[in-house]
Amino acid sequence: MASLPRRGLVPPPLWGLSLFLSLPGPIWLQPSPPPQSSPPTELHPCHTCRGLVDSFNKGLERTIRDNFGGGNTAWEEEKLSKYKDSETRLVEVLESVCSKSDFECHRLLELSEELVESWWFHKQQEAPDLFQWLCSDSLKLCCPSGTFGPSCLPCPGGAEKPCGGYGQCEGEGTRGGSGHCDCQAGYGGEACGQCGLGYFEAERNASHLVCSACFGPCARCSGPEESNCLQCKKGWALHHLKCVDIDECGTERASCGVDQFCVNTEGSYECRDCSKACLGCMGAGPGRCKKCSPGYQQVGSKCLDVDECETEVCPGENQQCENTEGSYRCVCAEGYKQIEGICVKEQIPESAGFFSEMTEDELVVLQQMFFGVIICALATLAAKGDLVFTAIFIGAVAAMTGYWLSERSDRVLEGFIKGR
Repeated sequence: MASLPRRGLVPPPLWGLSLFLSLPGPIWLQPSPPPQSSPPTELHPCHTCRGLVDSFNKGLERTIRDNFGGGNTAWEEEKLSKYKDSETRLVEVLESVCSKSDFECHRLLELSEELVESWWFHKQQEAPDLFQWLCSDSLKLCCPSGTFGPSCLPCPGGAEKPCGGYGQCEGEGTRGGSGHCDCQAGYGGEACGQCGLGYFEAERNASHLVCSACFGPCARCSGPEESNCLQCKKGWALHHLKCVDIDECGTERASCGVDQFCVNTEGSYECRDCSKACLGCMGAGPGRCKKCSPGYQQVGSKCLDVDECETEVCPGENQQCENTEGSYRCVCAEGYKQIEGICVKEQIPESAGFFSEMTEDELVVLQQMFFGVIICALATLAAKGDLVFTAIFIGAVAAMTGYWLSERSDRVLEGFIKGR
């Protein structure tokens, strides 16, 4: 039998495949994790193998559907018997069994292609389930449902009903995992066969368990009512089969800071900050202070702000006092500003003239326009006849004259501007 054409992949020898399969699954299929960082959560190689087999089976269905299904049944049956187990069909299926971006699928197919060929040509009749033959028996990546680990041990609760049907067995169906049961909410125990904290057995028989929630603060109970509590959650105390809130603030179980006060909550407590008028307090606001903070004084039952500005507290010249909450500050009086710790009178700048903010280029243009306008005005007065031609001529002369005179009239114009 001729060997199958490879799709740009070099098939490993059988001894290489044996060495490859002898390595732990997570190593031979996973790239090395980057140093000093947590490796990302990866699927077990069994899932890659299962995906490959599923895609292979879909390819078998597609090749039959695409190549046949016409009208000549007898002819199709004759051709189908030859095509069904042919090398041509196997190549067509393998060409598209892995998507271009599925690196792990391509790697697994490259390393197990000879096994797939062996199954296709020699093992189909005795082992029709490719997944069982390839992934479980040959590559030893997978386990039967309800089992886990290298030896395919039964999950807690048994292989038929792992974790009692109320949880997920870690590593189920693979050669990895711990077999630990991750129970659903309300269930607990090694095989999820008990009710968890805060739940009670509402119904139980040989194959069925229903766990319902206890009343809010009950950790264990015999029923859903408030009076069915057997054990309370933290922050609650059992009293006549009822859970009563513990007042941590009244029983001194709370631990709050010096400038904080305690507020009791259901099952717990909170520490909140005192008013800044207080040095220690028994509650919120300036009326619950144990002692007043500096800058405050007790007036009746409250600690109120002291107005330091009622006395002379700012000795500096041209200073005035501003009262603040619990203190004061000295600032310069209006019309003064602080320079090197001294309040000095602010200098009011002189009002700027119209020409003071003009640039040199703008002044040059203004000069040209000024002399041009004067000359044009004189030319217009002189032209008693043909005003149009005279104005055009004189205008051109005025522009050139203005430009020429601009360089020589700086002193005159500057004197005019300064004398505005």
